[in-house]
Amino acid sequence: MTETRITVAHSPDSDDAFMFFGLASGNVETHGIVVDQVLSDIETLNRAAFEGTYEVTAVSFHAYAHLADKYALLPHGASMGDNYGPIVVAPAFAPGASERGGQAGRNGVKGKRIAIPGTLTTAYLALRLYEPDFEYVVVPFDEIQQAVLDGKADAGLLIHEGQLTYQDEGLRKIVDLGEWWNEQTGGLPLPLGGNIIRRDLGPEMIAKVSKMLHDSIAYALEHREAAVDYAINFGRGLDRAKTDRFVGMYVNQLTLSYGERGRQAVERLMNDAFEKGLIPNRVPVEFAA
Repeated sequence: MTETRITVAHSPDSDDAFMFFGLASGNVETHGIVVDQVLSDIETLNRAAFEGTYEVTAVSFHAYAHLADKYALLPHGASMGDNYGPIVVAPAFAPGASERGGQAGRNGVKGKRIAIPGTLTTAYLALRLYEPDFEYVVVPFDEIQQAVLDGKADAGLLIHEGQLTYQDEGLRKIVDLGEWWNEQTGGLPLPLGGNIIRRDLGPEMIAKVSKMLHDSIAYALEHREAAVDYAINFGRGLDRAKTDRFVGMYVNQLTLSYGERGRQAVERLMNDAFEKGLIPNRVPVEFAA
């Protein structure tokens, strides 16, 4: 009998690792499916999805807007910022800045050179919705803080753990795009990334894999302490308390199920992006099994 192998690709971050804990620990029934795990930064995964490289992959919602014909959106696994999200930062004591933060908001973005983690990230899409007039330079996500401190960019767009550590690194907040989105939408979370599955697997296999991944997230949430112990290995220097906090920000009930609020958030993001000419087509928000 030929074994069935499925590759699940995700970011090498504590929140994605936490979601995978149920499978990684062998506590989720796979019904004979062998699950291979591939770790790569989100922009690399976004690019790989255009080639259909992995059966299941985490991607930015910005990238998914271009992939809906090839991949289906799974009804779980989303990372959403609920009144928090990607942060634009600048040096804490840049010329003209005060200790209390200096210029903030659009004045700190408009016309500036900003280090971003990739043009397909939802963080970049949200920044363009917030203020389209800026220059950008693409920098690996975990090098953005240093690029700003070294003067290679006026500001940086932080995703992942940098959202918790930027002040310790000599940086100040210009704007939290999750807070801005919450205000703009009357309280919706900002959808950042989701899990997608290749449509060519067919309905039966999609349903099996979807259940496995749902059960892995559920197991991690039900066994939080052990799952955080696993996730801390992916936290790039975060201590346990910060790892636990970061995981809680991006793995929660919205991750287990989008629900009506999560669905509305994705629909709003896609509609706003299309109306601003930032994605080529309207994207229906439809979920696989």
